[in-house]
Order: sequence, then structure tokens, then C-alpha cells
Amino acid sequence: MPFPNQTPRLFTRSGIEVLAPNQNGVYGIFKPNLWIYVGKGDLRANLLAHFNGDNPDILRYGPTHFVTEVTANMDVREKQLQVELRSAANKRIG
Repeated sequence: MPFPNQTPRLFTRSGIEVLAPNQNGVYGIFKPNLWIYVGKGDLRANLLAHFNGDNPDILRYGPTHFVTEVTANMDVREKQLQVELRSAANKRIG
């Protein structure tokens, strides 16, 4: 099951900074026709770290947008999404 229906946000500093701090869940970073990365943890902090280049593989793909899902079941949900979406910058799962 993909991310819940939502309007994607721009993968920009201002697009990320509108997220509330200390909100945990899973997130997906993408551009048209390509899921780039699926991750978990503090949504705002992790997305800002990726925006700032902590994982060069993410930026190499030229991300344009992201989506989020607040959940306490982050480990299972992250793996489900990585397998389903086949995100390019994640290590292969499954």
C-alpha cells in the first residue's frame, strides 16, 4: 500500500521546514516517474539532513518532492514502502 493520498510538498528547505519538529514516521522522496528514497524517523530533521546532502545518492537523482506518513510502526512500514516503490537510492530489500 503506497503513501496515503496527499499533495506532495516541494523538496526545498522551505517545503521541509513547514513540518512540525519531533514528528516521527516514514517519508518518500521522489521526482516525476521515480521514487528516489524511502526513510523513517524524525520527518523534519531527516528530510533537512537529506536536503543538506547527508546522502549524496539522494541528491544525485535530482529530487523534486516528498510525502510523509506519521506512524509509530516505522520499521515495518519503511520496509513495505521500499519493496513496493523500489526506491532508487535505498539498498535493495526483499
